[in-house]
Amino acid sequence: MAVEHRWRKEHPNQPLLEFSGVSFADQDRVILDNISFKVSGGETRILLGRNGAGKSLIMKLANGLLKPDEGIVRVFGKDLNCLCGEDLFALRQDIGMVFQEGALFDSLSVRDNVAYQLEENHVSKAEIETRVLEVLRFVGLAGTINTFPPELSGGMQRRVAVARALISNPELLLYDSPTGGLDPVTSEMIIELVIKQRDVHGSSCLLVTERLIDAFTCATHYFDEKTENLMKLPDGEENINTTFLVLNERKICFDGSTFDLVRSKDRFIRSFLE
Repeated sequence: MAVEHRWRKEHPNQPLLEFSGVSFADQDRVILDNISFKVSGGETRILLGRNGAGKSLIMKLANGLLKPDEGIVRVFGKDLNCLCGEDLFALRQDIGMVFQEGALFDSLSVRDNVAYQLEENHVSKAEIETRVLEVLRFVGLAGTINTFPPELSGGMQRRVAVARALISNPELLLYDSPTGGLDPVTSEMIIELVIKQRDVHGSSCLLVTERLIDAFTCATHYFDEKTENLMKLPDGEENINTTFLVLNERKICFDGSTFDLVRSKDRFIRSFLE
């Protein structure tokens, strides 16, 4: 499942995703206030914060599903405020999004759920069949191709959602709480897929999670292609391309490495980590 990082090759020094002074309010309640951060090529940014802090809102803004009241959201160098209709649809072809709870179509088979985007783009049937089987093998679910989501466990449905996000070989992946509501063992399987995609294909992603164990697994583990297993980095080492953002009181209160996060003296971060 080769991934061609087209935009990154042409713009090696530009971030794939950039928030600049972004604010958003729901009626009279300010949810985000002057938010700024970047996701660069090959980088995994993990967004942490309490329930209701606005993490999922940031994902919707990043995908152009909502527009900010103030500031600019740029994806692949383009201001999403200036895009609509066909231009926004075309941009989303290079963005893979895993929604909370998976958001699969219950009335469609696994094959049709995963193939949906390619069929909308009128890709040839032969290529669609090849790609669908590729991504289902990648997530370990090739045998479910003709089943329907209600027939699958919650963890399997989430893996199908990951396959659907990968189907178009996106340059940017957005994971909105991909392990939410899952048991610890299944959550570990989903995070292994996130790490596998990062390490095998050098993907760029923004990951929202409320499970600290998932976040730190991403930062301290790697996927070994030879053994096809998740491996822990030596003690004291961290993945330098996996860094953290922490959202609190409508603002980004931390933007940095795992090392700096765990040593932060910020009162909120200390209470959040503990």
